[in-house]
Amino acid sequence: MIYTTLNAIREHLPCEDGWKKLLKHLGKKKADDKRLALTTVLKSNGIEDAIWCLRAVEGHDREICLYALWCIRQGKRLVRARPSPFTIPVSRGWAGYVAAHVASKSADSAALAAAGDAWVAARDAAWAVVGDAARAAVRAAQAEQFRKVFGRVKP
Repeated sequence: MIYTTLNAIREHLPCEDGWKKLLKHLGKKKADDKRLALTTVLKSNGIEDAIWCLRAVEGHDREICLYALWCIRQGKRLVRARPSPFTIPVSRGWAGYVAAHVASKSADSAALAAAGDAWVAARDAAWAVVGDAARAAVRAAQAEQFRKVFGRVKP
Protein backbone atom coordinates (compact mmCIF):
# COMPACT_ATOMS: atom_id res chain seq x y z
CA MET A 1 0.00 0.00 0.00
CA ILE A 2 1.05 3.57 -0.56
CA TYR A 3 0.14 6.01 2.15
CA THR A 4 -0.09 9.70 2.79
CA THR A 5 -1.62 11.66 5.66
CA LEU A 6 -4.43 14.15 5.96
CA ASN A 7 -1.90 16.80 6.97
CA ALA A 8 0.11 16.12 3.80
CA ILE A 9 -3.04 16.38 1.69
CA ARG A 10 -4.09 19.60 3.42
CA GLU A 11 -0.67 21.17 2.74
CA HIS A 12 -1.51 21.01 -0.98
CA LEU A 13 -4.78 22.93 -0.55
CA PRO A 14 -7.40 20.41 -1.72
CA CYS A 15 -10.76 21.63 -2.97
CA GLU A 16 -13.15 22.21 -0.09
CA ASP A 17 -15.82 19.76 -1.34
CA GLY A 18 -13.37 16.89 -1.77
CA TRP A 19 -11.75 17.65 1.58
CA LYS A 20 -15.06 17.61 3.43
CA LYS A 21 -16.09 14.41 1.67
CA LEU A 22 -12.87 12.66 2.71
CA LEU A 23 -13.11 13.83 6.32
CA LYS A 24 -16.73 12.68 6.52
CA HIS A 25 -15.81 9.27 5.09
CA LEU A 26 -13.07 8.92 7.69
CA GLY A 27 -15.29 10.21 10.50
CA LYS A 28 -12.87 13.03 11.28
CA LYS A 29 -13.20 16.76 11.83
CA LYS A 30 -9.62 17.81 11.06
CA ALA A 31 -6.32 16.70 9.58
CA ASP A 32 -3.84 14.49 11.40
CA ASP A 33 -0.65 12.54 10.74
CA LYS A 34 -2.19 9.07 10.81
CA ARG A 35 -1.30 7.00 7.73
CA LEU A 36 -3.98 7.08 5.07
CA ALA A 37 -3.97 4.58 2.20
CA LEU A 38 -4.47 6.12 -1.22
CA THR A 39 -6.97 3.37 -1.93
CA THR A 40 -9.09 4.79 0.89
CA VAL A 41 -9.15 8.15 -0.91
CA LEU A 42 -10.15 6.29 -4.08
CA LYS A 43 -12.99 4.53 -2.27
CA SER A 44 -14.18 7.73 -0.60
CA ASN A 45 -13.76 10.38 -3.30
CA GLY A 46 -13.19 8.64 -6.61
CA ILE A 47 -10.38 8.40 -9.11
CA GLU A 48 -9.85 12.08 -9.83
CA ASP A 49 -9.32 13.01 -6.18
CA ALA A 50 -7.15 9.92 -5.65
CA ILE A 51 -4.93 10.98 -8.55
CA TRP A 52 -4.83 14.53 -7.19
CA CYS A 53 -3.66 13.16 -3.82
CA LEU A 54 -0.56 11.65 -5.42
CA ARG A 55 1.03 15.07 -4.86
CA ALA A 56 0.85 14.34 -1.11
CA VAL A 57 2.86 11.12 -1.35
CA GLU A 58 6.49 10.92 -0.24
CA GLY A 59 8.59 8.71 -2.46
CA HIS A 60 7.11 6.17 -4.87
CA ASP A 61 7.94 8.39 -7.84
CA ARG A 62 8.51 5.30 -9.98
CA GLU A 63 5.03 3.93 -9.29
CA ILE A 64 3.45 7.33 -9.88
CA CYS A 65 5.25 7.72 -13.21
CA LEU A 66 4.34 4.20 -14.32
CA TYR A 67 0.70 4.80 -13.47
CA ALA A 68 0.70 8.11 -15.35
CA LEU A 69 2.25 6.44 -18.41
CA TRP A 70 -0.40 3.73 -18.24
CA CYS A 71 -3.09 6.45 -18.20
CA ILE A 72 -1.50 8.18 -21.18
CA ARG A 73 -1.53 4.93 -23.16
CA GLN A 74 -5.19 4.35 -22.27
CA GLY A 75 -6.07 7.88 -23.37
CA LYS A 76 -4.32 7.35 -26.69
CA ARG A 77 -6.25 4.11 -27.25
CA LEU A 78 -9.53 5.86 -26.51
CA VAL A 79 -8.79 8.72 -28.87
CA ARG A 80 -7.50 6.39 -31.60
CA ALA A 81 -10.97 4.88 -31.70
CA ARG A 82 -12.39 8.37 -32.12
CA PRO A 83 -9.70 10.67 -33.55
CA SER A 84 -9.42 14.02 -31.85
CA PRO A 85 -7.10 17.01 -31.82
CA PHE A 86 -6.87 16.55 -28.03
CA THR A 87 -4.74 13.37 -28.05
CA ILE A 88 -1.48 15.28 -27.70
CA PRO A 89 -2.66 17.79 -25.06
CA VAL A 90 -4.00 15.00 -22.84
CA SER A 91 -0.76 13.03 -23.10
CA ARG A 92 1.39 16.11 -22.56
CA GLY A 93 -0.82 17.20 -19.69
CA TRP A 94 -0.29 13.91 -17.85
CA ALA A 95 3.41 13.91 -18.66
CA GLY A 96 3.71 17.47 -17.33
CA TYR A 97 1.79 16.51 -14.22
CA VAL A 98 4.17 13.64 -13.52
CA ALA A 99 7.27 15.71 -14.26
CA ALA A 100 6.06 18.44 -11.93
CA HIS A 101 5.31 15.87 -9.21
CA VAL A 102 8.81 14.47 -9.39
CA ALA A 103 10.34 17.96 -9.56
CA SER A 104 8.19 19.20 -6.68
CA LYS A 105 10.50 17.54 -4.19
CA SER A 106 12.82 20.49 -4.77
CA ALA A 107 10.55 22.95 -6.56
CA ASP A 108 7.66 25.20 -5.72
CA SER A 109 4.32 23.40 -5.41
CA ALA A 110 2.84 26.01 -7.76
CA ALA A 111 4.53 24.15 -10.64
CA LEU A 112 2.71 20.98 -9.66
CA ALA A 113 -0.59 22.81 -9.35
CA ALA A 114 -0.12 24.44 -12.76
CA ALA A 115 0.70 21.10 -14.38
CA GLY A 116 -2.34 19.55 -12.70
CA ASP A 117 -4.54 22.39 -13.95
CA ALA A 118 -3.17 21.93 -17.47
CA TRP A 119 -3.95 18.24 -17.32
CA VAL A 120 -7.50 18.90 -16.12
CA ALA A 121 -8.11 21.41 -18.92
CA ALA A 122 -6.78 19.00 -21.54
CA ARG A 123 -8.80 16.15 -20.09
CA ASP A 124 -11.98 18.22 -20.05
CA ALA A 125 -11.45 19.17 -23.68
CA ALA A 126 -10.98 15.51 -24.61
CA TRP A 127 -14.04 14.51 -22.58
CA ALA A 128 -16.12 16.86 -24.73
CA VAL A 129 -15.29 14.68 -27.75
CA VAL A 130 -16.24 11.30 -26.26
CA GLY A 131 -19.52 10.11 -24.82
CA ASP A 132 -20.57 9.39 -21.26
CA ALA A 133 -20.06 5.64 -21.66
CA ALA A 134 -16.46 6.15 -22.80
CA ARG A 135 -15.75 8.49 -19.87
CA ALA A 136 -17.20 5.98 -17.41
CA ALA A 137 -15.12 3.19 -18.94
CA VAL A 138 -11.92 5.23 -18.71
CA ARG A 139 -12.56 6.18 -15.07
CA ALA A 140 -13.31 2.56 -14.16
CA ALA A 141 -10.12 1.37 -15.86
CA GLN A 142 -8.07 4.09 -14.16
CA ALA A 143 -9.52 3.18 -10.76
CA GLU A 144 -8.76 -0.50 -11.24
CA GLN A 145 -5.18 0.23 -12.31
CA PHE A 146 -4.83 2.67 -9.38
CA ARG A 147 -5.84 -0.13 -6.98
CA LYS A 148 -3.34 -2.48 -8.61
CA VAL A 149 -0.43 -0.05 -8.52
CA PHE A 150 -0.96 1.79 -5.25
CA GLY A 151 -2.75 -0.88 -3.26
CA ARG A 152 -0.05 -3.53 -3.51
CA VAL A 153 3.19 -1.61 -3.11
CA LYS A 154 5.23 -2.30 -0.01
CA PRO A 155 5.94 0.83 2.10
